Amino acid sequence: MNSTYNDARTFEGLRLRIAVIGCGHVGLVTGICLASIGHQVTCVDHDTERIRLLEEGRLPLYESHLDELFLRSRRAHALALARDSGNAAKDAEVVFLCVGVPQLENGDSDFSSLDTAARQIAQTVDTSKLIVVRSTVPVQTGEQLVHLLSVYRRNRDVSFSVASNPQFLREGSAVEDFLHADRILLGVEDSASERTLRSIYAPLLEQNFHCPVHLERCPTRKPPELLLTNIHSAELIKYASNAFLAVKISYANVLADLCERLRADVEEVTRAVGLDPRIRPGFLEAGLGFGGSRLPKDLRAFCRLTERTGVEGGILHAAEEVNRSRIDLFFNKVQGSLWVLNDKRIGLLGLAHKADTDDIRGSPAIELFKRFTAAGAQVRAYDPRAMSQAHRAYPDMMCGAAALDVAEGADALVVATDWEEFLKLDWRRVHDVMARPTVFDGRNLLSPSHMEDLKFEYYSVGRPNF
Repeated sequence: MNSTYNDARTFEGLRLRIAVIGCGHVGLVTGICLASIGHQVTCVDHDTERIRLLEEGRLPLYESHLDELFLRSRRAHALALARDSGNAAKDAEVVFLCVGVPQLENGDSDFSSLDTAARQIAQTVDTSKLIVVRSTVPVQTGEQLVHLLSVYRRNRDVSFSVASNPQFLREGSAVEDFLHADRILLGVEDSASERTLRSIYAPLLEQNFHCPVHLERCPTRKPPELLLTNIHSAELIKYASNAFLAVKISYANVLADLCERLRADVEEVTRAVGLDPRIRPGFLEAGLGFGGSRLPKDLRAFCRLTERTGVEGGILHAAEEVNRSRIDLFFNKVQGSLWVLNDKRIGLLGLAHKADTDDIRGSPAIELFKRFTAAGAQVRAYDPRAMSQAHRAYPDMMCGAAALDVAEGADALVVATDWEEFLKLDWRRVHDVMARPTVFDGRNLLSPSHMEDLKFEYYSVGRPNF
């Protein structure tokens, strides 16, 4: 689509006015980081309570470094907050869409929030705009968005350009991933959109900004690679990347199952496999499988895409099935050792789906909590960050103030999230306060030989038991 929006003032170093629609994890990280590198940003969300928290200076989620960047940007008047998408878009030069696109039961995507935001923008703005889709969306979403904006616009002199800018932010390190990305992907259909997005990301591409994370000096690294594609390719790249990571994790877990049968050590196997430069070690780790709100959803959506297009996606479906089986296998391991779970006391170390986040969505730890509770066990949980989130979702959940609290009198401890705090526990003291010193390590966080020295009954994933 040819763009006619006014990009005459888009050049490197320009402080652009940007509206970020959606104050979830992606939206807040995107908006706050864009403000921190020099742009004037308005973050928008229709959730009144969420905006109220932000106006009070409190973030509705935990993400390392994000709170200090948020407060700094607010003090510098670089970051504003709003509840109305249309008015925020009207005052902005560029609009980033970071709204949630949840999955329906049949695997299709729910575009309700995206549809609402697009209609509000189209019916309110009186100048042409660049709309950047930051949300993870199925292929051809950008195409649908162009049509939607066109048919709902009230001012026929207004035109919209749409670009795709998928994010590759890991929860727990999202701020650093944004500021020191390995790649920035831009799916564009016209030169004006490309120039504007290059201008927005110029400080990151050149790494010439004052880094708010590494206050003295940033680690030496290459600037991010700029990838320019069409919109369809950009949308596909995001799903393809996450699906490949899901396959890699599931492959490591299949190796773990083999190792348990053959008395091999999965960490020795995956370390050797990961040294191959064609494979590399990242995500080649056995455990409870992948969780969170993104990887499982994106894998399901990618499977759905192969079905709709008539492409054989067997390897993707297999990865999904392997991941689903992890909780069953681990639960059976715990039950097999404890024999009877009814009235047994189980301490659950970790509730978040991964360390350094408070996000419990899709968390294997939560699935284990539900399975143990359904079997009649008395579960007490502890997590450094996620307990308030978990307690809101499960009001009857019993939590401890510290890891030692949930260990006291427990028949077993389950390590379900790989927090460094659990690695540094005084495990000798933990041994002494447990009713039965048994540890099930679902993250392979601890050393089997060390746990043996401390006289624990210790079980991990794909490693020999002592």
